[in-house]
Amino acid sequence: MPQQPQLVFLFPSPHSVNQRTFAPAMLSLSNIYIQYGDRILLDSVNLVIKPGERVGLVGRNGAGKSTLLKIIAGEMSPQEGNVVKATHFTLGYLHQDMLMPKGKTVIEETMSAFSEVLALEKELNGIHEELAVREDYESEDYHKILERMGDLSEHLHHLGSATSQIEAEKVLAGLGFVHGDMSRLTDEFSGGWQMRIELAKMLLRRPDLLLLDEPTNHLDIESIIWLEDWLNSYYGMAVVISHDRRFLDNVTNRTVEVMLGKLYDYKAPYSKYVELSSERKELQVNAFKNQQRVIADRERTIARFMAKATKTSMAQSMQKQLDKMDRIEIEEDDLTTMRLRFPDAPRSGEVVVKAEHLSKRYGDVKVLDKIDLEILRGERVAFVGQNGQGKTTLAKMLIGQETATGGKATLGHNISIGYYAQNQAETLDPKLTLLETMERNSPPEMRTRLRSTLGAFLFSGQDVDKKVVALSGGERARLALACMLLRPFNFLLLDEPTNHLDMLSKDVLKQALSEYNGTLLVVSHDREFLSGLTDRTIEFRDQHLYEYLGDVNYFLEKRRLDNMRDVEMRSTNNGNASADNRAAKATANLSAEDRKLLQRNVQKAEKRISDLESELKKIESKMAEADFYSRPESEKVLKQYSDHKSELEKTIEDWESALEQLGE
Repeated sequence: MPQQPQLVFLFPSPHSVNQRTFAPAMLSLSNIYIQYGDRILLDSVNLVIKPGERVGLVGRNGAGKSTLLKIIAGEMSPQEGNVVKATHFTLGYLHQDMLMPKGKTVIEETMSAFSEVLALEKELNGIHEELAVREDYESEDYHKILERMGDLSEHLHHLGSATSQIEAEKVLAGLGFVHGDMSRLTDEFSGGWQMRIELAKMLLRRPDLLLLDEPTNHLDIESIIWLEDWLNSYYGMAVVISHDRRFLDNVTNRTVEVMLGKLYDYKAPYSKYVELSSERKELQVNAFKNQQRVIADRERTIARFMAKATKTSMAQSMQKQLDKMDRIEIEEDDLTTMRLRFPDAPRSGEVVVKAEHLSKRYGDVKVLDKIDLEILRGERVAFVGQNGQGKTTLAKMLIGQETATGGKATLGHNISIGYYAQNQAETLDPKLTLLETMERNSPPEMRTRLRSTLGAFLFSGQDVDKKVVALSGGERARLALACMLLRPFNFLLLDEPTNHLDMLSKDVLKQALSEYNGTLLVVSHDREFLSGLTDRTIEFRDQHLYEYLGDVNYFLEKRRLDNMRDVEMRSTNNGNASADNRAAKATANLSAEDRKLLQRNVQKAEKRISDLESELKKIESKMAEADFYSRPESEKVLKQYSDHKSELEKTIEDWESALEQLGE
């Protein structure tokens, strides 16, 4: 696992990569029809993608999103309909089953993205070798070779060949590789890291259309942010499938929903699409109900007229008009979601787990160095940081599933552990049925509730007799979660729990975790999932831990400010550098323990300042209301306002004092 660079929110501009000019290109799908057995997956759907559009393709697992991408990419032919592209249209398709060629270094494999550049350079080198031995300087053939050499040099300059390797290394760095990784063989890397190499190649080629199927699955938060910035500067088209809501919001400007064989198109990113979709469905339901009332009234009138011989012909005429009416149909809306509630947590001791000088090595590679960490009862902690920094390793060491190289980890009193591993779904026995899997994981007193538990996770009827091997990745993830709910625990540790869950299932899981009353530790790169879920964020960087007393949004904002400060410090003049040196000397006598305590006080103060300012704004809004001072509770609110103001002033003083002592 490669050592990761520090997060820096400075990004290479993709416009400097291979300055190919895009001709306006458009892609269209018309009357695409796909059916499997009795199920119509895509029912004569149409889609046009125009230059500059970034489309988020959304829908439940199995709705047909990946099938649609395969059809666009030409890897699958529809049973009916066709795909129209320009003659020289280029596309890049990143999917989950890509195979990486072996035997090349990371930079060699990545440079294969510049196949055109490499071919031209090879031809140019051949011309140089030929000219070195030829002496027929006046011949027509010699002059043709010189012309060809000039054309090649100009073309290579246009393609940016001089900077190709530099740009390749920039993109690889953005995706998490360090300089030492460039000369390592691709065979040495895991599937997730190999996927990053494929993504780098695709970005460097800069095709007319990028098709990205779950591009964030193997990326950490820092790499996701880098990719967002890259895509926002990319001037081609993109179609993205992702269960990362914030990623979709940040990179798309259009959302296409695949639902029950149909496409619903919204000129908006994901969060706005959710609102528009709800409004559309509400209007459709109201129109349907109104039409049904009209139809019922007319049918009653027709029935009444048919009973009278004198009005039979009128009734028949009305029936014909009714038969010709365009009926409003409401699509079957697949809004089923799992119902999830964790068992009440048994009471544990105050200290849930404590790590003292914990270290971990894999051969010569140091992952963690003398880590100290304490998690208390009821705390909600997130582990974040770049892949390979030891998040999963430390989580396993805390619960005794991984042996430390040095130091020790101690569980507190009466701790019962619920652990969802990153590959939890893959550990299920493929030969067992769903019911057998539950029985294997169930205590005797829960045996009578296994079918209802499976039903809560959307496995009903004959589903319980399915073999695990027949389940999709999302279904296996749901089954693994179902197994966890069979026993109560007070320390819940989840390692990348959202990897195979769709949007709705992630929302349900987040809601259940918000209501869970035990101690929670989550390892995740999903910013939307972590947002508001935890109140303590631990960043893993360079074998050490860095603590932030807030959720992932607080962490990202604080890290962004820290990096801006680093950039400013690097660009200061000698006078400022001298001032920094004086400040460093002033704090040289602080012990490591004192410094850590001060840093913790600074973060606590920053969090409290933010909370107090928010509370004061809310109170000020109440005070601005016309009848505020005539209300019985006004005196109490004014007292609260005064107390908050006083506390804010005191907290700012404490914050400034702690910063001064730290020399910041």
